[in-house]
Amino acid sequence: MILITGGLGMIGAHTARALADLGHQVVVTTHRRSEVPSFLAGRVSVEPLDVTDRDAFLALADRHAVSDIVHLAGTIPDHDPVGYFRTDTTGLLNALEAARTWGVRRFAVASSIGVYIGRTETRRHEELALPTAQLPHLIVAFKKAVEPLTTHSLQGSGVQPVVLRIGSIWGPLMDPESPFNHIPPYINAVLRGEQPRPLYADDGGDRCYAPDAGRAIALLTTAQTLRHTTYNVSSGRPFTNRQLADALQAIIPGLRLDLLPGRQDGPGDDPYLDITRLTHDTGFTPAFDIAAAVADYVAWRADNLR
Repeated sequence: MILITGGLGMIGAHTARALADLGHQVVVTTHRRSEVPSFLAGRVSVEPLDVTDRDAFLALADRHAVSDIVHLAGTIPDHDPVGYFRTDTTGLLNALEAARTWGVRRFAVASSIGVYIGRTETRRHEELALPTAQLPHLIVAFKKAVEPLTTHSLQGSGVQPVVLRIGSIWGPLMDPESPFNHIPPYINAVLRGEQPRPLYADDGGDRCYAPDAGRAIALLTTAQTLRHTTYNVSSGRPFTNRQLADALQAIIPGLRLDLLPGRQDGPGDDPYLDITRLTHDTGFTPAFDIAAAVADYVAWRADNLR
């Protein structure tokens, strides 16, 4: 059985769905959320768990024979950075201790596209050295620290670490007014019958639809062999706001969206994640381009609040 912490969050739920589609038994943990998405109903076991509770975490083994762990649980920082780092580091260390104690095969953990901040390349691949750079958010700072904490903690344990450098993911279950990704708020305004704030047509970069991200993580968790420790998880192809607007106009009759010309910061290209390594080792290719993702998301939102 595969354990996903934070398994009712957006990325966790889509990972659980992909694993179930592949025929695996899945148990997900949840701390604050209680509603199981319709696409997971009856397909996974759900365990209420505060991942910072070491004893409760380790006690999961009394009820489930866990073979692999995907650690996606995390919190959103508030005014207390030390409290945020303490909470999420404690959760990570408990998950790592569980992996070692249970002798699981593989431990996958969420890192972030943000670890590449400071690199000037547009195509960002795993062999790039990570520079010392000022980071824009506490979450990015923690995700960058997750990588050595995980690999060093599992060294010599027989547990294979898999660091997931996750791109800009959006889709079903994301907060429609998310401050972390502009696509859901943009579409949400259109669904309310409002004209969204104009975007620069040629801005864009890395975006991946959540079902694709979940399937990529599922394949990395279950692949017979992996040649590397670190993998980019995204669509592997950049998009532009013009493509987003075109996709919405193609499925909503009479919709006209205003775009600002060019790019907000002048000529250039936005960075995106190269997924050559992911594709080579798992066979993953994205099922959704931006047009298919927008159509699927609009259909989902017709029956769901987020």
